[in-house]
Order: sequence, then C-alpha cells, then structure tokens
Amino acid sequence: MPSWNRRAARTLSVLLLATATLLLPTAAVTAAPTPAPAPAAASTTSGWNDYSCEPSAAHPRPVVLVHGTFGNSVDNWLVLAPYLVRRGYCVYSLDYGRLPGVPFFHGLGPIAESAGQLDVFVDKVLAATGAAKVDIVGHSQGGMMPRHYLKFLGGAAKVNALVGLAPDNHGTTLLGLTKLLPYFPGAEDLLTTATPALADQIQGSAFLTRLNAGGDTVPGVAYTVISTRYDQVVTPYRSQFLDGPNVRNILLQDRCAIDIAEHLAIGVSDRVAHHEVANALDPAHATPSNCLS
Repeated sequence: MPSWNRRAARTLSVLLLATATLLLPTAAVTAAPTPAPAPAAASTTSGWNDYSCEPSAAHPRPVVLVHGTFGNSVDNWLVLAPYLVRRGYCVYSLDYGRLPGVPFFHGLGPIAESAGQLDVFVDKVLAATGAAKVDIVGHSQGGMMPRHYLKFLGGAAKVNALVGLAPDNHGTTLLGLTKLLPYFPGAEDLLTTATPALADQIQGSAFLTRLNAGGDTVPGVAYTVISTRYDQVVTPYRSQFLDGPNVRNILLQDRCAIDIAEHLAIGVSDRVAHHEVANALDPAHATPSNCLS
C-alpha cells in the first residue's frame, strides 16, 4: 500500500476511535485522572455484586448488567444498579472484552469472545443464587452482545429476558463515518487489529451478518429494546429495533416527548428509560412511563 494510503487509513481509524471514545459509554466520559475504584469495593457499598444476595419470591431472577464499549462494570451502572437493588433485585455486573494493557476501558475485544465471558459469569451468578435463570440488561454493545450468547452458546436456556438500552443490534454507521472506510485501504484492518469490538459493530460486519442470519431472536426469551431518536452513536436509531416474536421495541420519546436523552444518557442516567427497564423485568406489575417516571 502506498505510504499516503497507509497514512490516510491510520488517520481515518484514529478518527473513528476518537469519535467512539468521545461518544460511547461510559468510562471515557466519567473516568477521573486517578485510578478508578475497584469494582468489588464500589459494588459492596452500592449493594450490587453481593454474592450473598438471595432472590426473593417477588424477584426470583438475578439481573446481570452488561456494560457498553469503552465502559466497565461500575461506571455504566452507578444509577441503574442501585435503582434495581432498591426494588429488591439481586444485581450483578461484569467486565468483559478487556485488551492487554488497557485499564478501565473495556468491551474492546472480539465480541464472540466477550459472549463467552458472559456465559461464564452467568453460570457464576446462577451457582451463587440458586436461581434457574437470569435477566440481562445491557447498554449499547452490552445489549447486543448477549444475543450471541443466547443464539450460539446455549444462553437461551439460562435467560428469561434480554433488555437492551440503545443496543446496536444491526450495527452502526457512527453518523456515517463508517461508510468512509472503503475509501481508505487498510483502515478497516487497522481498526480490527486495534479494537476488534468496534470493527464487529460496524453495520454489515461479518460478526453481525452471522448474528442476524435466520432471525433476530431465539425462542423462549423475552426481548425489550429501548431507544432514543437522539442517539448519535448507534445510527440510524431504528437499526436498534428487533423483529420477531416476544419483542417490544420502545422509543423513549413515545413515553416522554421532551426527553432529549442521547446514547450515553439513556443507559447511564435517564429515569424514563430506567422505568422501562423495571417494567420489562417485571411486566406483571408494569406501570405507564411518562416524563415524571
């Protein structure tokens, strides 16, 4: 490849990485210059990742929280995890997709491998709680990656419901930036080498083509997708929605027209979105969401 093409490819890949770092959840936004607290310490004080928790009759299934790209098991869930704990759930979160030498910013490794890490974590939660199944709530990649676990790793037998907050179920164009990749030879290879999960999430990737072949869902699992029309990362936002039986696709602005949550806020802090998560986890006692939820 001519040297100018290599430089152009590297420039575009760096641009994509920089854009993702600015826009994707959550540690890239919330991390301080000093080291982040260890997940176990944060979880203990906040009431989640408590392996002595016993599921109640009202909430018999533990909830597993799956962070997004550049996120981690703490930062992504500082609001939602305590919210669910207060409602009586046993709540757990994991770190996945770590790259060597990259602290705090996870969800970057090959997504199929990350799904295997989720498989191991779910087994750990089930063994600790004695529950038959879990419910999974994921943000961004964390709402899409579990579908690989459900479809290819036997997860459907262990999961009752999957709730995705702004999940990139059919990939993203990242505001159109990914459409420039073919014009920069070598750019996609560079992206795949540096951050495999980003390449896997590009609309039309080999990973997503295999994941969505033959249908979006698997039998026996209830699916909920919660999206915002102001998503600037998983674009177009309707690509997040799933087709198939036992699917509920929810647009946040249909619940609250003035809600301006974007990709980060819908997973991290939006009250209406979190109320819809609670509804999805306990549909028998769901209550209408509105701007005051």
